[in-house]
Amino acid sequence: MNKTSSISEYISASAETVEAALVSSLPAAWHIPLPLRESMNYSLMAGGKRLRPIFVLAAAEALGGSTEAALPVACAIEMVHTYSLIHDDLPAMDNDDYRRGKLTNHKVYGEAMAILAGDALLTHAFYSITQAHKVHGVPAERVLAITEELSAYAGARGMVGGQAADMLGEQGLTKLEELEYIHTHKTSDLIVFSLRAGGHLAGATDMQFAALSEFGHAIGLAFQIQDDILDIIGDEQKLGKPVKSDEKQMKVTYPYFIGMEASEQKIKELTEQGKNALIQAKLHNPERLLQLADYLMRRDH
Repeated sequence: MNKTSSISEYISASAETVEAALVSSLPAAWHIPLPLRESMNYSLMAGGKRLRPIFVLAAAEALGGSTEAALPVACAIEMVHTYSLIHDDLPAMDNDDYRRGKLTNHKVYGEAMAILAGDALLTHAFYSITQAHKVHGVPAERVLAITEELSAYAGARGMVGGQAADMLGEQGLTKLEELEYIHTHKTSDLIVFSLRAGGHLAGATDMQFAALSEFGHAIGLAFQIQDDILDIIGDEQKLGKPVKSDEKQMKVTYPYFIGMEASEQKIKELTEQGKNALIQAKLHNPERLLQLADYLMRRDH
């Protein structure tokens, strides 16, 4: 892609590349019950920012790696993210009716099929990762490292642990540290994984991995605080889901603990912290990652 293109153009073009890969990620030759295939594709192809797969591609690019070889891993993280949204929307969890401007999966296909679609997407993510080696020749030890890290960052010590803490927190959070734990694991961990996956694909050094992790943690936390703010003052049409859902579910958020102005300042501080970590790591081509950080800080949906 043209290095002089704007970050909006970069995001749009990268999202199109990811979506083209997602279309063929579930082999047409596989015999799968049609309602299950449709349910999986309904949520997987429902749009969204494609932020996590774009971070995989941008991190690989920042280290001089192949974005084409990174695509199977980019698809994998989008599958994991999509499964988490399907399950998050279920009546037993957040009980949401809309996601990305469309009816949630269980509202269209029923709870049982929605659960199975989520299960299938999570499992298929690991199949997709193997294709980086089988199709694109990424060294097996790098693919193994990516697989291990996805298991950790998406599982009980990562995203699922954050989701569990979020549900338990509905009984009442009393400390900002408890909320930060939820945000770190429910949101930041998959972003950290995405960046580190790009690093593995491109052969990052230990110092570069540390910088990518720090960047991902800071940007992920800033991203979730921005979500907290947008749930209060965002445009429902742009967000594709109802606002004030946290308030209705009596969830404690950053603005509740520290106020709106302090929350906005925290986003700026975290963004600068993340960018500084990248700059000091002297990556081959970090510009897109730095631009993504600024873009996310200014987003309105």
